[in-house]
Amino acid sequence: MTVNELAQYFRISRVSAYKLFNTGALTPIKIGGRTMVRRADADAFLAGCPRRVPMAAA
Repeated sequence: MTVNELAQYFRISRVSAYKLFNTGALTPIKIGGRTMVRRADADAFLAGCPRRVPMAAA
């Protein structure tokens, strides 16, 4: 998927997507000069993220 598609998939900005690349959280690939990410890598990243726990009602 392209960087734009990744950003839409994760509901983040393109800048945040590139930050994931720069920190090593996701590994981009270059195809014909385009920066892309394998969907399997994106899904694996999401699977490794901690789930958000709802706050207990006071």
